[in-house]
Amino acid sequence: MKGLENNWIKKWESVKEKTVCTVDLNTYFEQEEIAGKKLTTINIGSCDLPSGNILVRDPLVYLTNRNERPYFQKAPAGKYETEICVIKSDDEDCDRYAAVRLRFNENRAVRFYEALVGNENLETLEEGDYFGFCVDAGLGCVCDEIIHRIYCDWDEQWRKDNPDDNPYDGYFAALFKENYHLRPEYQRTGGDWLNWQVPRTEYHIPIFQSGFGDGTYPVYWGIDEGGEICQLVIQFIDIELAYGNDEEN
Repeated sequence: MKGLENNWIKKWESVKEKTVCTVDLNTYFEQEEIAGKKLTTINIGSCDLPSGNILVRDPLVYLTNRNERPYFQKAPAGKYETEICVIKSDDEDCDRYAAVRLRFNENRAVRFYEALVGNENLETLEEGDYFGFCVDAGLGCVCDEIIHRIYCDWDEQWRKDNPDDNPYDGYFAALFKENYHLRPEYQRTGGDWLNWQVPRTEYHIPIFQSGFGDGTYPVYWGIDEGGEICQLVIQFIDIELAYGNDEEN
């Protein structure tokens, strides 16, 4: 298996430039407007990374799988603030979460490479392609590998204790609604984000709505000018692509 992983990493190094994000994701958090859409950034609290090995998953559908693997590159272990780029509501649409970011230091990212697990098929990868993570419950989250194991234990026990219910309707929905009433700005009435403290631990998992809902979304490592990882960014919406005007039309 180790030899297979080494072969994969060599292949990744040869095609790495094809995984570069075509958008400068810094602009999502630095500009007040893109493609005519007003933007703002909100901070939804801390994300605990005791190991620095990160999973970005739909918390209700995929994070409960114990076999899910973290990205093969890791972040510095620690506690980091969770920032969301919000496309502000207007006459056409509600508030949308365009991107979620963790900054591991104050360095500015000069390039964004897709975060990968290490088992993706790189043979047919073309520039502009991405692998991403799947969303089937309209939500995403950032979770450390250590906390992932604890979460799976919690989920398994909750389902045993509540065999006729599901974790969203029977547990999370009330927490989302409570969070909306406490912090209604840039949320719908059912709640769009939650900084969840895993029961009986001090660990927090930030959970948030996924832009346009269910789909597949890319995750990127922000790399500073020294070649080091300085950010993790989830891109839910390509703002220019989704809202920009095509002059030819």
